[in-house]
Amino acid sequence: MDMHAMTLNDLERRSGRDVFIVAEIGKNFIVTEEEESVETLLRRAQLLVDAAVDAGVDAVKFQTHHVADEQLNIPIVSPHFPANDRYRWVERNTRQTPMDAFWRPLSIYCAEKHMRMFTTPMSKGAAIQMSELGMSLWKVGSADVLDYLLLDTLVSFKKPIIISTGMVSRQELQAVMQHLARARVTPIILYCVSQYPCPPEVFNLASIQYLKDAYPHAIVGFSDHSLGMDVALAAIKIGARMIEKHFSLSRDAWGPDHKVSMLPHEMKELVRAVRSGTYVAASPEAFYGDIDKEFEGAHNTFRPFFNKSLVVVRDIREGETIEETDLAAMRPRALIPGALAQDYAELVGKQVMHALTQFSPITLTDVKLL
Repeated sequence: MDMHAMTLNDLERRSGRDVFIVAEIGKNFIVTEEEESVETLLRRAQLLVDAAVDAGVDAVKFQTHHVADEQLNIPIVSPHFPANDRYRWVERNTRQTPMDAFWRPLSIYCAEKHMRMFTTPMSKGAAIQMSELGMSLWKVGSADVLDYLLLDTLVSFKKPIIISTGMVSRQELQAVMQHLARARVTPIILYCVSQYPCPPEVFNLASIQYLKDAYPHAIVGFSDHSLGMDVALAAIKIGARMIEKHFSLSRDAWGPDHKVSMLPHEMKELVRAVRSGTYVAASPEAFYGDIDKEFEGAHNTFRPFFNKSLVVVRDIREGETIEETDLAAMRPRALIPGALAQDYAELVGKQVMHALTQFSPITLTDVKLL
């Protein structure tokens, strides 16, 4: 199937034995605390693509950063990656993956290998950058589902959008799905628990059935942060039509996601189990839980670190009118007392009541309400 022509119906027509499998390479081409050359990182990313091709997955996914509108230079360390503060990590990822020396040749390499490539842009700026490569599918990461500046940018590209539930509540997801429906964008929902690794008792795979019932016109899948493939196969048996697993050449490498990643031979085993239909022997009972239970994402411990607040991206004089291009949704929400990222439209077109310096938080109390 040509990913560039993929529609919701294309996925719906695929049988359970042909579940769409995504190798989430993310940033797993970075394996050392010491910086390496862009050429070295590109070659490692290509090796990961080669391994994904050999495993037989349907697509590879990367994560794209643009520090200027994603992360304020405020010291903060995420619990899942204490080895590096967030600003330095995002700045490094931005600097070491330039478009012409990394992303464009990587995209060309994937096309040559007949491997579908798409990305999770971590900000509006990252999405605009990667749109140059003609992405035919986008994913909004768990922490960015409430970043409507990013979401509306992706909506404008008129391609299918994957939404991950790892850091949202059921009510927040409903608002996003209504937003996508109004925009007539193809929705895919990946149920997810943002713990690294995720313990089996937390999975509550009954949420997959809840999502299928609540959003019958969406494809429902599962983004799996467990080790092994038992939970993924159980999710498929319940009805997941897309499976995403982190993918690495070594779980001992330096970085936040290697430790919860599948290795190449394990991914090949997962693909074989799905394609052969042996997933039907999976036992979902141990992971099923309660269909009425709120998403773990409603109170996920990472939300303060990864959710975003609104800031202005330039100096603004008193009396000036706020334009959408004046705003950015930036992390970390816990340390930026700005308006919620999902409320940006309420600020656009309003006059500021006092001067604001670049990267200052902005709230509704800073503007004249009409």
